Amino acid sequence: MALPSGDRPLRRVAMISLHTSPLDQPGTGDAGGMNVYVVELSQRLADLGIEVEIFTRATSSALPVKVELVPGVTVRNVAAGPYEGLSKNELPAQLCTFARAVLRAEAIREPGYYDVIHSHYWLSGQVGLLARDRWAVPLVHTMHTMAKVKNASLAEDDVPEPPARLLGEEQVVEAADRLLANTDDEARELIDLYGAPPAKVGVVNPGVDLDLFRPGDQAAARQAVGVPENAVVLAFVGRIQPLKAPDLLIRAAARMLDQDPSLRDRLVVAIIGGPSGNGMEHPESHAELARALGVDDVTRFVKPIPRAGLADWYRAASVVCVPSYSESFGLVALEAQACGTPVVAAAVGGLTTAVRHGTTGLLVPGHGVDDFADALRRIATDPVTRETMGGAAVEHARGFGWELTAARTLAAYRTAAETMAADLAAEVAG
Repeated sequence: MALPSGDRPLRRVAMISLHTSPLDQPGTGDAGGMNVYVVELSQRLADLGIEVEIFTRATSSALPVKVELVPGVTVRNVAAGPYEGLSKNELPAQLCTFARAVLRAEAIREPGYYDVIHSHYWLSGQVGLLARDRWAVPLVHTMHTMAKVKNASLAEDDVPEPPARLLGEEQVVEAADRLLANTDDEARELIDLYGAPPAKVGVVNPGVDLDLFRPGDQAAARQAVGVPENAVVLAFVGRIQPLKAPDLLIRAAARMLDQDPSLRDRLVVAIIGGPSGNGMEHPESHAELARALGVDDVTRFVKPIPRAGLADWYRAASVVCVPSYSESFGLVALEAQACGTPVVAAAVGGLTTAVRHGTTGLLVPGHGVDDFADALRRIATDPVTRETMGGAAVEHARGFGWELTAARTLAAYRTAAETMAADLAAEVAG
């Protein structure tokens, strides 16, 4: 079988996203930034003439086997285990069933139908390893999150990732032909924590949809989402779970009111998203926290919404808060900045790349309530700071279009193909 190389144009990519479907609404369950990443990257690859088939686990019997997302991008819903009620930690038991369906998709076609495999998250990487060896095509893998990084910075009420995941990630790192990190920091973590050969690791920043997420009339956005035009709006966007730390925004808002009670008439704290992970065990915990702290009257809980509506919330916000304990990149921070809204974020992981401290927002070391309250107040209550940072945020975000992400990913595919061909040739010669 002829291996893809720089001399042979890539035609088709098998994209594997086992544990979360690109068809799901981001912001609840396991659907989040990775969903956005897979969808946006696939669409931009299709714009470059690359056909993409996304393999994901079906979560409903009503789903058709194949769905055309856009021309050139097909989603294959694979039946593997119960459609509902299966947690992420239970998915390893379904890897064989899922992998069987992926392998059969190529078996019914002519040899060499797929030119490269791109897996996302360690579960997909395990399936990708089998397909790589069966199809003799390169495997490119994106971690998105890593167990060793998450376990080193757990929230107080979070639980560590299981040993099986750590082992699975190590296996994927060892066998993949190319590892794509979201940032330079993540690349160093792959090398230092997982022993990845530096030559195998490439950095490709995620992007932002600059057509959808763009500056706009804040007054119109506030009218659209139903907040007063003169409000001080603090927004959190993401899955409701300890890792993402939405409770920290609620606590910081309460501290701000303790220090300046006059804010109460204008303050709106918007928590936009749905329960996920450990957060599903007690989905009312944040509403209970708001009541206990006496800020339930200024706190709104908004269910996950389509991305166009999300853009309205970004534009309506005075500042967007991203207080995560671990974040491989932080697409929310980038989307908010593209809309002209400054960000206050934890100084962790990819957020140190997504946010330019002191220019497009503020990065807070640690997770102290007072520190976040001070940072939020500094931006939200100062129109000059907010306007200056907002303008810089738009310029910063313009350097992260998905088109650039796709072009760099395509280059990584070619590098992986060349590397695999060279390795196989060396094995034959040896």
